[in-house]
Amino acid sequence: MITFFATPKPFTGHIAVIQRNAITSWTLLRPRPEILLVGDDQGTAEIAAELGVCHLPVVERNEYGTPLLDDIFTKAAGQATHDLLCYINADILLLGDFMKAAEDIAKWRRNFLMIGRRTDVEIESSPNFASSNWEIQARDLVAREGVLNVAAAIDYFVFPRALYEGIPPFAVGRCAWDNWLVWKARSLKVPVVDATALVLAIHQRHDYSHHPQGVQGVWLGAEAHRNRELAGPRGFATIEDATHRLNAEGVQRNLFYRLVPVRRILERWWEQLLELSRPGRYALGLHRAAVVRLMARIGSIGLQFRQGRQ
Repeated sequence: MITFFATPKPFTGHIAVIQRNAITSWTLLRPRPEILLVGDDQGTAEIAAELGVCHLPVVERNEYGTPLLDDIFTKAAGQATHDLLCYINADILLLGDFMKAAEDIAKWRRNFLMIGRRTDVEIESSPNFASSNWEIQARDLVAREGVLNVAAAIDYFVFPRALYEGIPPFAVGRCAWDNWLVWKARSLKVPVVDATALVLAIHQRHDYSHHPQGVQGVWLGAEAHRNRELAGPRGFATIEDATHRLNAEGVQRNLFYRLVPVRRILERWWEQLLELSRPGRYALGLHRAAVVRLMARIGSIGLQFRQGRQ
């Protein structure tokens, strides 16, 4: 039915644990997807062999050694045995609801892009995947500790093989490429479906030790700057730009987007504020996730206050 493809980071330290968790969760989806791991970073061949997934070791890289998105997509499209593809970051745990959502949208329309927001949570070790209730335990953990991330952070893309052509040579794992992919689909008049309501995509929090300059390098370095240039001033879209939403009734038009564009403007201002304040925030240790948690906490306090006044 669907071919997953991803480009893992080197399997070292904590990132090795969460990438193994993520890829293992994909192998447990039913029907089981075809899985392609693209790249030859440390441990990728070994995990592919261990979990019985396909390994494509050759990938083009930039002068910093970072894999390039256009080559990843080209190689995956050439190797995949299914016409429906899913590019996904290798730290995302998926549950059984994902395949049902993809199937429902594929029945609704042949040409589409499915995306959704992720929920961040700390996971230090591996779930007991052999247990029949590991998904229930994962959902319980997210219910207690998870934080829904902002609409600009996009970690999976489900689309037909022929959708993307002419992808710029974005550096993977930096910035802007995910927003460009959404913008590209919108520019082609392809329906973009937000599956957040029915799909729990669990992002396992991690550090940025894979980059020599850490988080500063990932968001503010030369590769990040180049990615923004490649995306261009118009090539930015978020999950709020989805034309449709998937809910219990099926695929519905995103009327909120059409009728209340103010929220889109405010979210873009919010993203710009986060971007402009990044150097100062990082100097204070206030990364995006910390700001999101703080805003969620403020919102919760405000709700409690209003309830108390009633």
